[in-house]
Parts: sequence; C-alpha cells; structure tokens
Amino acid sequence: MVFRPQVATGFGGGTKRSSHTLIWPRVKAFYVHGFAATTERRDINGGSDVRQPAISAGPSLTSSREWDAMIVKKVCVLGLGYIGLPTAALMASRGIEVVGIDIKQSVVDSVNRGQVHIVEPLLDAVVQAAVGSGRLRAATRPEPANAFMIAVPTPITIDKASDMRAVFSAVDAIGPVLKAGDLVVLESTSPVGSTDRITQRLAAARPDLRFPRSGADGPIDIHVAYCPERVLPGNVIEELVSNDRAIGGMTQACTELAVSLYALFVEGELVATRAREAELCKLAENAFRDVNIAYANELANVCDTQGIDVWEVIRLANRHPRVNILNPGPGVGGHCIAVDPWFIVESAPNDTPVIQAARAVNDGRPHRIMEKVRVAVEGLHSPVVACLGLAFKPDIDDLRESPAVDVALNIARLPGVTVLAVEPNIDQLPSRLRDAGVELVDLETALARADAVALLVDHKAFKKNAARIAQGARVIDTRGVLPRSAPVP
Repeated sequence: MVFRPQVATGFGGGTKRSSHTLIWPRVKAFYVHGFAATTERRDINGGSDVRQPAISAGPSLTSSREWDAMIVKKVCVLGLGYIGLPTAALMASRGIEVVGIDIKQSVVDSVNRGQVHIVEPLLDAVVQAAVGSGRLRAATRPEPANAFMIAVPTPITIDKASDMRAVFSAVDAIGPVLKAGDLVVLESTSPVGSTDRITQRLAAARPDLRFPRSGADGPIDIHVAYCPERVLPGNVIEELVSNDRAIGGMTQACTELAVSLYALFVEGELVATRAREAELCKLAENAFRDVNIAYANELANVCDTQGIDVWEVIRLANRHPRVNILNPGPGVGGHCIAVDPWFIVESAPNDTPVIQAARAVNDGRPHRIMEKVRVAVEGLHSPVVACLGLAFKPDIDDLRESPAVDVALNIARLPGVTVLAVEPNIDQLPSRLRDAGVELVDLETALARADAVALLVDHKAFKKNAARIAQGARVIDTRGVLPRSAPVP
C-alpha cells in the first residue's frame, strides 16, 4: 500500500496558514510550502486547531478513530547525529514539540543553544529556527511522548558482526516512560529481525503493557515499526522531506500509525510493508550500491595493472545505452554502504558470495592506493606525501569508515614517510591519525611541502584548484578530478 501526502503549492486555496511556518525564516522556499500541506482538525482534548497532513490512502486510515490517533503532540528522538538531529528539527518545524535525546552532554548543550555539531547544508538554520521557536530542545534522558524514534549508530565489530548496543540502550531508556497508545519506530539500520527483538525487549521490561507480535492481530497498547532512512549526506534536509519511505510495522495497525507519523513531514510516498521486508530493503539498497562500486574499483585495478586510463574506459563504455559503470575511488566509506552489506552476510553467510566478494574488493582499495604512493616515492629520502581529503564523500565532515583515512594511515606506516592531511571540513584529526604522526595542514602548505600527492576525496576546494594540484610530478588521482591528456591514437 502506498500513501501519498497531498502537498499544496502555496498558502492559498482556502488552507489556513499556520504560525509555525515562521520558524523557517532562512530555509529554502522549497521547504516552506510543506507547511500548507495540511488539513485542519480539532484536537480531541479540546485545544486549538491541530494541523495534520492530508493523505490519499485506503479506507483504513480515514476513520475518525484513526484520525484522532494521528494527533501527535510530542515526539522523542533518540540519537542526535547525522539522521536524528535533522529529523528532530524537521518535525519541530511542523509544529510538534520535539525533545532530542543524546548521551553526550556537549551535543545536548550545543543543540539547546541552537547550534549544530555536524556539517550539513541547511541544518544549522533549521535547528536554530526550531530551537528559537521553543519546539525543539535536547536532553540526556527520554521523556514521556506520543512517539519515540530511535536513530542511534549501528556499527560493525572487528569481526564484521552488527553492534546493536546503542539500539538496546535506547530501547531500555524509553521503556520506563512508555504508556498505552505510544508508537516506537526504529530508524537505525539493523539486521533483519531487529524490530521484533526490540519489541520483545520492551515487552519484557513492561509486562503491564500489551505489545504486538509479528503477523498477529489483537489489542495492543504499544505500536512498533521500522522505517529506515535513505538520505545522501550533504543533502539530508531535502531528502528527508522528498524521498520515499518504506514503513513496516509489527502489525498492520503499527504500520498505519507509523505512516501517519511520517506523513507529518515527508512529501515522498510512504510505502507500507512488513517490518522484516523494510529491514532487508535498506540493507539490499546499500549492498546493491556496494556491489556496483566494487565492479568499478575492480576495473580500476585491472587498468592499473595494464597501464590503461580507467576514466577513459568508463567514458567510452557508458556510451552503451544499457551500461552505466560508476566511478572508482579509494574504497567505500560511511555509515551505510561500507557497513550494511555485512548485516546481510551475518544472517546468511552461505548465500552471499557476491556481496562478500564486493566487500573484499572495496576494502582492498586503500592498500592498493598506498602501494601506488609507495612506488611513486620510492628512492626519495624522507618523502612527504599529501593526502587530499579524509571524509568518506565530498564536502562533509563525516570520517566514519572512510577509506581515505585508511589510505593516510597505510602511507604513514611506510618507513621514513611524512603524511600531510588536507581536510577543509574538520578542525582536528582523529586520534588514530594523530598517533600515527599525520599532520593536518591547509592546501597551500601541503602543495608546497609534498613530494607526492594522493587526491582521495573530490571536495569542491580541490576541484577548484585541480590545475595547481596536477602540476605536481607525482600525483595519484583516485577520483578522476584532475585534467588528463587526451588519448592519442
């Protein structure tokens, strides 16, 4: 079942403009029109008008009882990171009271000052406006609310197994404040079966409340669902609003209530499914991308061995109407693509040879790039190597699982080599780079001192200076940024 929020294009047409549109004073007009995408209903408690999204859906969402259930006055978002904080701010912008929970006091303090601790376009303006309106605040402990959204990290262990400790800690924290009628949504990317696991954990902690069982109908007090995010860092605010969402509940009633929650701020289609399908959907999306990137990286390895320009090969191959080879790079990083495939492997190790092979290819690229640098500086006395970029993708400050960091570390371990790192989006290096002797410098310093340059991330700052960077005698361009000589027949 697909639910399509009906989005108005302005404030006309008889739709009353809500005062909470004023908390977006500096955000693109694209988002502002979302405030008009509502219909008015009276609060069942007799309060002022409550504005809810108009939804074209099946009859199961149109009864008076279901509409009343959709009235959400307060949401608790657990985890104020790259997904949780934007989600909390967007929901606050829709006129809902939102309390964001984080275990780091420094994060709580910065949010309550209307400041952000991560680099993401538009986020600072949205957070500042939401906090200024009084609808968003942060705390270290969950509070009673109508809905709880869990958006905490789910990394992998050294053995490539899922680490669900943060999710379970969040679940344990909300247990004491749950009450009948509440909704719990897991957004953290998780192995298949995780929604069922957190439901059982909550049920064990709160035997006084009735919890859903997968596929079983019957009266329940707490609704539980899964809804993975699928956003691109650097464009999170827009994509949280415009992207389609797969929403899977433990039961149909759970799914419907979760759909009503996301309809408050999502303009994309809300696609209803079951929890296990929604869980695997997110993992499958990122494993698909990982496999395709691995093909490009493997092709780059082939070209390196045979002295062929991989960028020219891809340019030519992509002229085929049914071929679209991705660009290679130093590997795969981030909190999704480099991690999520292992969640599938964990649950089905004998059924995933392609996924495992792709992970091996992508994880092997940092060592491959290090070898190219080693050959380039061979014979030099105490060579200096500049690593341009450390983030896992362009123009963000996120270093999680970044292959560029691994490249810099591998080069720093070469005997007698000094590594200069240029990352315009951070103020200090992570400890493992500092401990390895890596220095954080600006581009000017790096180009002046370096004997060799490894361009690892295609930041705008590097593209702008591509001609200067290319002047170096020993340049390894892993992103295809620098100008190349035209092939001669």
